Amino acid sequence: MKLINVTEQFSTQDKCLEYIEKMRWPHGVACIHCGVMNVSTITRKTEGDNKRNRIYQCLEKECGKQFSATSGTIFNDTHLPLTKWFMAIALICEAKKGISAKQVERHLGVNYRTAWHLCHRIREAMQEGGLLEGIVETDETYMSRRKPRKGKPYVKKENTDVVLGMIERGGKLRLIPVANAKMASIEPEIKKHVSSSATLQTDESAVYTIIGKRHFDGRHRMINHIKSYAEGENHTNSIENAFSLLKRGVYGTYHKVSIKHLGRYCNEFSYRFNRREEQADMFDATLKNLTRGEALPFKKLTASRESEA
Repeated sequence: MKLINVTEQFSTQDKCLEYIEKMRWPHGVACIHCGVMNVSTITRKTEGDNKRNRIYQCLEKECGKQFSATSGTIFNDTHLPLTKWFMAIALICEAKKGISAKQVERHLGVNYRTAWHLCHRIREAMQEGGLLEGIVETDETYMSRRKPRKGKPYVKKENTDVVLGMIERGGKLRLIPVANAKMASIEPEIKKHVSSSATLQTDESAVYTIIGKRHFDGRHRMINHIKSYAEGENHTNSIENAFSLLKRGVYGTYHKVSIKHLGRYCNEFSYRFNRREEQADMFDATLKNLTRGEALPFKKLTASRESEA
């Protein structure tokens, strides 16, 4: 859904609530506590601070609880109007190379902290599942910019911001931050995200050579990048193109991202890439994930990596 359609269709808080209701309960409102559809509607004449003007009352004697369309969702305790939530979702879904929190701050008229928290909560809902099938190109890249000193070669440091990329030939993309480019970091992620019946397509790195023999015997193709970047169908150009899109977004839009939050940015780019032909449905899919997902507290976002471990 395009931004102009969102602003027209969801111009009021009430219209946003109606849309969430239809999305959560396509067959009629049901109690979120006991699941029955025996409920009544309570409409407030005026809307108080952080209170919905339309709530529901469960009529079952054993339950009798009240709830709203946003109860049990990420929108439940938000002080931000739903109209601004909807616009933020549309902005992030439409931006091929991402949109910075500073730009969202300007568009929505909120402070930077609110915009930054809002963007990360939406990215948290952009998670992918399922195994990659068919021919899966796999490679890794370093997100740190290379700045070799004069007369000194660039040396890759350990535990830098490495991203492992896996993409179905002509299909879905998966970008996963890993601790380093060693076997211990890469092998578990390939086993987790790539089907055992897939054909693995990589370069001739020693790590992928071993992984291919262990898990893709007879279904592992390798390209020697010293000699050529493509030999017919034997290439990793698809994953290289995906890395290029990710880096253009990070360097050009965000300029720099924390390693702690890199996973959410990778999720965002994978999610948007996988739905590049489904722009109209991407808004609904993201909104559904937000109604089902748990809240991402600001304290968790700003906590140190060591305190989370």
